Amino acid sequence: MSWIEAIILGLVQGLTEFLPISSSAHLRIVGEFLPSAQDPGAAFTAITQLGTELAVIMFFWRDIVRIISRWFGSLTGKVSRDDPDARMGWLVIIGSIPIGVLGILLQEYIDTTFRSLWITATMLIVFGLILAVADAIGKQDRHLEQLTVKHGIFFGLFQALALIPGVSRSGGTITGGLLMGYTREAATRYSFLLAIPAVFASGLYKLAKTLSGEGVVGPYGLGETFLATAIAFVVGFVMVGWLLRYISTHTFKLFVWYRILLGLALYILLATQVISA
Repeated sequence: MSWIEAIILGLVQGLTEFLPISSSAHLRIVGEFLPSAQDPGAAFTAITQLGTELAVIMFFWRDIVRIISRWFGSLTGKVSRDDPDARMGWLVIIGSIPIGVLGILLQEYIDTTFRSLWITATMLIVFGLILAVADAIGKQDRHLEQLTVKHGIFFGLFQALALIPGVSRSGGTITGGLLMGYTREAATRYSFLLAIPAVFASGLYKLAKTLSGEGVVGPYGLGETFLATAIAFVVGFVMVGWLLRYISTHTFKLFVWYRILLGLALYILLATQVISA
C-alpha cells in the first residue's frame, strides 16, 4: 500500500508544484486521506521537489546553460556584467539568499510547527486573497530585462514565505512580481529560475541527512520516495508548459478561488475532527 500512496503523492507533487496553490500543502492534506493517514513529512516533500525542479531544468535547459555560461564569462571579464543573461545569473543568486538564510534559521519550525493544518488553511486563504489583489492592481508592464537587484531581493523574500505550507513557492514569488509591476509571464518564468537553487539545496540536504541516518523521510522509505520523485518529474514537465500557456491568456482568478475554497474546506474538516491538524 505504501507504494501506491507514493505514486499518488508523486502525482500530487507534479500537478501542484508550479501552480500557485502550494504543493507542500497538498501533500500534507492528501497524506491525511491516504490509508496510512499521516503527514508525508518535510523530508519527503523536499526530496520529491527535486523531481519537479529537474523538470524545470529540462524545460528551460537552453536558457539555463546560456545564463550559466554568460555568468561565468562575466567573472573572467569575457562578458560584460551588464549582459542580460549574466545579470540574470547574479539576480538568481541574490534572490536565493533570503530563503537560504531563513530556511537554516527556521529549520526546526519548518519540520514541526509550520506543518499544522490550521496554519496551512489560513495561508491558503490569506495568500489567495493577496494574489487576487496583486493580479488586479499590478501594472504588469515590466519584463525580466528590467529586473533590478532590489526587485530580485524582494522576489526572494516573497519566495521565502513558501517555507510555510499553504503559501506556495510559485504563488509567493508570482504575487511579489505582480505587486512590483511585472507581467504574469515574467513573474512566472523568474519564479521557475529562482526556485532551482533553493529546491536543490533543500532537497539534497534532506536526502543527505536521510542517507546518513541523521534524518528520516517520514512514513515512506527511500524506494517509495524515489518513485514519487520520478513521477513528479514526468508530471511536472508537462505542467510547466501548460502553466506558461495558460497565463498568457488567463488571470490567476481560478487559482485564487481554488485556494479559498480549499482553505475553507480544510477549516471545516479540522473543526469537525475529520482530520487532525
